[in-house]
Amino acid sequence: MNYKVFALALAGSAVLACSPEEKSPYEDLAQHEMGKVVGEMEVVEGKYGAELEDGFELTNLTEMVQKVEANGNTEAMIQGEIKEVCTKKGCWLSMELPNGESMRVTFKDYGFFVPTNSQGYPVILKGEAILTETDVETLRHYAEDQGKSQEEIEAITEPKREITFEAVGAIIPEKA
Repeated sequence: MNYKVFALALAGSAVLACSPEEKSPYEDLAQHEMGKVVGEMEVVEGKYGAELEDGFELTNLTEMVQKVEANGNTEAMIQGEIKEVCTKKGCWLSMELPNGESMRVTFKDYGFFVPTNSQGYPVILKGEAILTETDVETLRHYAEDQGKSQEEIEAITEPKREITFEAVGAIIPEKA
């Protein structure tokens, strides 16, 4: 088998990995510590995904937004508060940007998840912010993950241009 074709097919299927109709190629990772579905945890604080270096420099969220709007993307280490979390398995979270909009954060290659009860906790993330257009189907899927009503889900009829963030690692410190 041509391994380049296989790798591209696997990478492409990761986009659909959280879709209820499709089985994620990463579901088998659930047997391994790093890839396990975290779910609701008694202790939320901790390190998730790739180890973040000590002495790292945080990028101000306003500066990150400006860089993404100017260049289409930027790598950054950012800090904020977890506004919402995927209630099914912690496969995404959202945080508020300085302009009041919400930024969805996903985790590279479904390599890790955060506790489903981490809403309201501070978070430090390392990864890439990207200016993207999210299609209606994906927006509806996220609404379903949030536990929105069928009426609210069906009300989503247009794609959304937004900044998203793909994290390679996260630290959730104690609540202040």
